[in-house]
Amino acid sequence: MRAHLRVPPDRSRLETSLAEAIEPAEPEDGLVFVAAGDRADWEAVAEELGEAFELTQRAARSGAPVVYVVAGEDLLGQRGAGPAMVACGLLSAARTLAFETRKDGVPANVVATQADTAPEVVARWTALLLEGGGPTGELVKLGGAHLGKALP
Repeated sequence: MRAHLRVPPDRSRLETSLAEAIEPAEPEDGLVFVAAGDRADWEAVAEELGEAFELTQRAARSGAPVVYVVAGEDLLGQRGAGPAMVACGLLSAARTLAFETRKDGVPANVVATQADTAPEVVARWTALLLEGGGPTGELVKLGGAHLGKALP
C-alpha cells in the first residue's frame, strides 16, 4: 500500500510506524492525515483543515483512499475547542467523502486513538483501512477510553 503520510513533527514514533506499514507516496496514491492536537486558535484550526482539504481533494480526484487519524479525546472536546473542531471536521469530511465516492468503492475513514495507543497498532489499522474492501465513512476507535461514553 502506498499513501501520502502527513504526520505532525511531534509524532515521530507514529510516522516511523506508518512508514514501515505504508510506502510513502503522493496523495494521488492515498492519504493518511494525522491531525495535530495543538491547534488552539482559529487561524491554526483553519490552516489545519485547509491542508487536510487540499490533500484530500488530490486523493479524491484520483480515486485514492483516505484515512484521518485523530485523538479520541478531541472528538469529545476534552482538550479544547480548537482540537475538537479539527477532529470533528475531519470526521465529517470522511463521512462526506465516503458518501460522495461510495459508488466507486473508495474508502474514507477515521481512526481515533488514545494517548496510550501503540503507534504500531495505529499503523496496522490505518494500512488495513487504506486497502479498501471494508468499511467506509466509519470511525474506528482504538483503546477503551470511549467505553461507557456517548460519542458522536
